[in-house]
Formats: sequence, structure tokens, C-alpha cells
Amino acid sequence: METVAIVFALAATTSAYLVWFYLLSRKLTGPKVWPLFGSLPVLFMNRNRIHDWIATNLKRTGGAATYQTTTIALPFLARKQGFYTVTCHPKNIEHILRTRFDNYPKGPAWQTAFHDLLGQGIFNSDGETWVIQRKTAALEFTTRTLRQAMARWVNRTIKTRLWCILEKAAGEHSPVDLQDLLLRLTFDNICGLTFGKDPETLSAGLPDNPFANAFDSATEATLQRLLYPGFLWKLQKIFGLGAEKKLTESLEVVENYMTDAIKVRQESPSDDLLSRFMKKTDVDGKPFSSSVLQRIALNFVLAGRDTSSVALSWFFWLVINNPRVEDKIVNEITAILKETRGEHPKTWLEEPLAFDEADRLIYVKAALAETLRLFPSVPQDFKYVISDDILPDGTYVPAGSSVTYSIYSVGRMKTIWGEDCLEFRPERWLSDDGSRFEPPKDGYKFVAFNAGPRTCLGKDLAYLQMKSIVSAVLLRYRLSLVPGHRVEQKMSLTLFMKNGLKVYLNPRKLQ
Repeated sequence: METVAIVFALAATTSAYLVWFYLLSRKLTGPKVWPLFGSLPVLFMNRNRIHDWIATNLKRTGGAATYQTTTIALPFLARKQGFYTVTCHPKNIEHILRTRFDNYPKGPAWQTAFHDLLGQGIFNSDGETWVIQRKTAALEFTTRTLRQAMARWVNRTIKTRLWCILEKAAGEHSPVDLQDLLLRLTFDNICGLTFGKDPETLSAGLPDNPFANAFDSATEATLQRLLYPGFLWKLQKIFGLGAEKKLTESLEVVENYMTDAIKVRQESPSDDLLSRFMKKTDVDGKPFSSSVLQRIALNFVLAGRDTSSVALSWFFWLVINNPRVEDKIVNEITAILKETRGEHPKTWLEEPLAFDEADRLIYVKAALAETLRLFPSVPQDFKYVISDDILPDGTYVPAGSSVTYSIYSVGRMKTIWGEDCLEFRPERWLSDDGSRFEPPKDGYKFVAFNAGPRTCLGKDLAYLQMKSIVSAVLLRYRLSLVPGHRVEQKMSLTLFMKNGLKVYLNPRKLQ
């Protein structure tokens, strides 16, 4: 009798669950969902092409450009922790990033995962802690002295190291991994700008650097936390296992390096960001502690290294495949240098571009913006929903769920960028006569530098650095992809090339 009762109870529970699941699945507009696991199985199957998969799902919605799914198909959880609203609709993105900014913070899961590496730094904080760091940083990023410091670090690295490495490779007709060189270059530059210490990872022989290696390992281990339920990585941390053991060891190296850098700056302040933050106070009006200064500095290093180098890698790949654009870029650079340095090509190559010269590169900026439209350095971002809300397109988002806006998908939607959205066409960023850079009137069609209150403070510095590097490379060399080299995306929070960008350098003849 008891057995019959148990079987009956199981059958009733299963039937009730299946009815509930059927009603849930009818309301979801995204990929196929399965009992218990939701869309996790299909997500796992597409893990190596996640950004294109999301873009495909969004295209299938037609003009809606929004869908909803769950990764935990269980009552009470399916509409909260496991519920995701995925969108690339510009009006929805504006609502999330500006209109209802306070309702969509980073959220507890994100902040907990990144806390050991970034602490309460500007890119991992919300509320008053974020506001005071943002205000402090905003004041510093508008100063001409910081722009001059960036130009000094970039030009020195180009002249004394990058050119030497490229010249040697060109002379030996040996390939280089341009993505690796760019990562090293931007890492050295951002470290110099942030705390005045150049780790010189871009040097002859491309040496290993303990700080750079530890920073990479710590970043990778931190990103893994986002891929698994919180309790799993927390257990690993308690018992010192797997990626958490690696993270602890890497953070020790990073913190020791940063402690030394802070001591140097306390004894001898300079014009770097760390020295500037040492003069500021926290929410309680007290000077920032050494541990907080460490995390503030690491936040800027993380933001300033990967984003620019990744954008440049995709830029050079697109230029290799679009010789028309390459010719227009070189023509613009040489036209400006003829005005500023004279007619002789030799004088164009003696020094990297000066500040004012780089500022005049309109077409280069358009080509960089077009690259970021198609291959944004951060292809998607996540937000936590504090209270129930309705997006401008009518989508209801429940409190406790997550919202993902796909920057990568925005650039691939015909309804947003037109029929030629997949073409690399820098001209779409220029005025009719080509004399001015003109971003789209709807600013939320392009959020590669974020938007709203969290708009990237280093946007102008990033363009400056990228323009200088583009000119330093393309004025001297025509690039060609190593035969058989596969360029594909690495599945990460940053859109790295999985196999790097291996190219040959062919000396360019200037006229």
C-alpha cells in the first residue's frame, strides 16, 4: 500500500512539474529549454561560439531583438537566479545603462566573484563607493597632463621596443604573433600610466614577467568563477583546490608587486594615476589605504590592457582583408605628416606620431570605431535586476533575475545598422564630405565604450593609443596573414583571438 502511495505521489508531482514546465516554456522566447536544466544543454553545446549563437537567437526574434530564457528550470528559481533577459535593442540598452541605471547594478554574484582580484575598485563596485572613485577618476582623466603622460609612455615603447622587434622580424622574414605583441605593449603602457612602473614585457626575446604572468593567471581564474555555481568555487577556495589555489598564489605575487609600487610612489610621487589617487580621500574622508590603492590600480590595469590590444588585433585582421581601407588609412597618415614634417618619407618614420598629429586622424578613428562595432572588446555585459521593471520594448524583467545586453549582436542586426551591417565600412562613421567623425545619432547603437554614467573615462586615451600604434605599424609595414593560420574567437569576457594573430611584415615603400 505504501509503495502505491509513493508511486502515486511521484506521478502526481511529476505531472504537476511537467504542467508547470510547459507553461513556463511557452512564455520563454529564447532557445529550446529542457526540464530541470533549462537552456543549459544548448548553451553548453554552443559554448565555443557563444557570441555568434546569442546573435543568431536575437536575429530570430525579428525586430524585437530581445529574448528570455532560464538555466534553472525549477519552481521559485526559474524566474529569479536562473532567469536571463538577453537583448541588443538600443532603447533597452539605454534604459539599462542610463534611464534606470540604479536598478541595474553589477550585482552580488559578479562582485563576489571579482572581489579577491578587484576588491571595491571602480569596475567592481556600485553605490557610493563607485560614485566617489568615478568622480575622482573623471577629474584626472580630463587633465592634459594625463594625456601627455599617455603619449609619452606610448611613444617611448613604440620607438625603443616595438619598432626594434618588428624590424628584426621583417629582416628575418619570420612571423610574429601581433596580438601577443599588442598585449605586451598595452600592458607596459597602462602599468606606466597607472603606477609609473614599466614591467617591460615588450622587450627583445619577449621575456616572461612574474607580475604579468600572475596578473593573467589571476584574471583567468577569476573569470572561471562566473562559469560555475558560487558554492563550487567557494568550496575550492576553502580547500585550496584547482583554479582557486592558482588564484591565491597569483594574487600573492600581484599584491607584493603592487605593494612595492605603492611604497615607491609614497616616497616619490609622479604624474601617474596612483600618485593622484594617493592625494584623494574615501567616502569617510580618509586617505585611501594601501590595500584599496592596490585594487584601484589593478582595476585600471585590467581595463586598459585587454580592451585596446584586443581591438587592435581585430583592426589589423580586418585591414589585412580590406586593402581598400588600408590604402585610405596610409594615405591619411602620410597626408598629415607631409604637412607637419615635410615631403621626405624618412622624416615621417623618425618618431612616432605626436599628440596633435594623432588627433587629426579622422579616417583611422572611423576604422577603429567600425572595428569595435563588429568586434567589441567586451562583447556582452551582465546586470542584476533589483526591482521588477518593464523595458521600453514591453519586456517584463523580474527582480532577482539578470539582464544581458549583447554588444556583439548590436553590430550584426540589420534592423539597427542596415543591410550592410556585416561589412567593414569605416565611411559609415564620417560626414558626407569625409571631413568629420560622426557617431550615430542614437548613441546606444554603439556602446563599445559603455554608456550612461559608466561611460569609459579612458575612451579618448584609448583612441590616442590605438591611433599611435596603427600609424607606427602600417606606415612601415604591409601585413599578411601566415598561410593556414586560423583566426577565431576565444570564449572569454574579452574578445581575444584564440590562436593569436600571426602575420608576416612586408616593408612598405612610401612615396
